[in-house]
This record gives sequence, structure tokens and C-alpha cells, in this order.
Amino acid sequence: MALDKPYRDIPGTTIFDAEQSRKGYWLNQFCMSLMQAANRERFKANERAYLDEWPMTEEQKAAVLARDLNRCIAAGGNIYFLAKLGATHGKSFQQMAGSMTGMTEEEYRDMMIAGGRSPEGNRRLGEDGSAQPHRQPQGSSTKIGL
Repeated sequence: MALDKPYRDIPGTTIFDAEQSRKGYWLNQFCMSLMQAANRERFKANERAYLDEWPMTEEQKAAVLARDLNRCIAAGGNIYFLAKLGATHGKSFQQMAGSMTGMTEEEYRDMMIAGGRSPEGNRRLGEDGSAQPHRQPQGSSTKIGL
């Protein structure tokens, strides 16, 4: 039986759940391999050859080669593992996040300092307007003050 995933319709968001974890297992293992200097050097010397040592999908490999982090995430990548890919090429997490939003590093930094993105259009609302309708009290035993 498939799990109910009410978070699937949050605009612009990929939730790293068990399904995504399974999908991106080898992509994330590849990223973790970049923690070792020898592997980083091998990867930088011949990226495709190094990627071909991993049983990743062609889509995952293409996303890595294109440095398209949004595609990597859609293909099961976890941003914390993908950070190893960015670091291998001298990119900070802030630079990576900026690239994922279509902003420069400076634009991204300034947006975050100013309080982040506006929540407008970026929330999933229940029928009653609550962002988490599944957490609404049910029955008299959950009422406060009883």
C-alpha cells in the first residue's frame, strides 16, 4: 500500500523521503566518496570515467556533469551529500544554493539576510486554511482546558 504523501504538492519542493533516498542511493554514495582527496582527484581528472564506476542512472550522471543541482535533487540527491560535489569544485554551500534559485551568490545572501523568501505561493494549505490540517485537534480529549 502506498503511503499518503500530502507534501507532494508543495510548490517547488522535493522532499527527501524514503522513496527519494532509495532512488538516489548511488548518487549520494558517489558524493560521499568525494570526501577522500584521492577520489576528488580521480573525479576531476576524468569525471565521466569516475561516474561510470557507480551504478547511477544516466539521468543522475548527466545532472552531475551539468552541475544541475535541481536535477540531482529530482534524481534522488540529498543536498547535504551534493554539497561534497560543490566543495570538490571550490563552491560554497551559499554559492550552490544561489545557483539552485537562479540568483547570484550575493542576491541569495541578501535575500536570506532580509528574512528569506516570501511564503506567498510556497505553502500547502488545508481546506480550512491551516497549513497542517492533519494536526488539528480531534475529539474532546484533545481540547485545552478540560
